[in-house]
Amino acid sequence: MTAHDGLLTHFSTVVGLPSLSGAFLMAFPALFSIVNPLGAALIFAQVTSGHDRRLCIALARQVAFYSAMLMLASIWIGGSVLSFFGISINALRIAGGLVVAVRAWSLLQAPETEEARKQAQATQNNHAQISSNMMGQAFFPLTMPFTVGPGTIAVAIALGSEGPTGGSHIVFYGVLSIAALLVAAVVWAAYAYAEQLLCLLGKTGTRIVSRLAALILLSIGVQILITGVQGVALSTAHAILAAAGE
Repeated sequence: MTAHDGLLTHFSTVVGLPSLSGAFLMAFPALFSIVNPLGAALIFAQVTSGHDRRLCIALARQVAFYSAMLMLASIWIGGSVLSFFGISINALRIAGGLVVAVRAWSLLQAPETEEARKQAQATQNNHAQISSNMMGQAFFPLTMPFTVGPGTIAVAIALGSEGPTGGSHIVFYGVLSIAALLVAAVVWAAYAYAEQLLCLLGKTGTRIVSRLAALILLSIGVQILITGVQGVALSTAHAILAAAGE
C-alpha cells in the first residue's frame, strides 16, 4: 500500500467516504446549506435596492471576502481554541452535530422564519444608515451575522474536528478551505446578481432550494453526531479493556 493509499484509507475512516473528495463532498454542502446564499441574496437585493450597481457589486465582493475569512479561521483554528479550554474532539463532534442538526431542522420546517430573521439582522441599523455608509456595513451586519452567523461558525468548527490528528491534517484542512472559498465565491455571485436571481427563482423557488439544502445539512449533522458518539464509545471501550488487562 502506498502512502497515498494509506492517506485515503484514513480519510475514509474519518469522513466516511472513500477519498479526499469525501472531505469536500461533506464540507461544501454543509457550508452552502447553512450559509444559504440563494435565500440570503433575495434579502440582500431588498437591502441594496435603489443603490448604484457598481456599489452593490463592490459590497458583494467585500461581504464574500469577509465571509471567506471567517469560515477559514473557524476551520483552521476553531478546534484549537476549543481544545485550549479542554474540550475533546469527540465532545466537539457531538456538540457540533447537534447544532448542525437542530439548525437544519428549523430550516427544513420553516425557511420563511429564517428569511425574516436574516432580514431583521440585515436591516437592524435602518435603511438610512445603510444608504449613507453602505460599505461600512459590509462586515456588520451584512457578513456577521447575516451571511456567516454562529451556525456557520459552528459547522466550520465541526467540520474541522473531523480531520486526522497527524501531519495529514494540513491536506484535510486544505480541502475544507477550498470548499469554504467556493461557498464564498457563490456568495459573491449570488449577491452581485441578486436582482437577476430574484427574477429567476422568486421566493417560492428559493424556499424549495432552501428546504433541499436543509435536508442535506440535517443528514450531515447526524453523521457528525454519529462519528462523535462512536469516538466516545471506542475510547470508553479501550479504557475498559486497558483497565481489565492491568
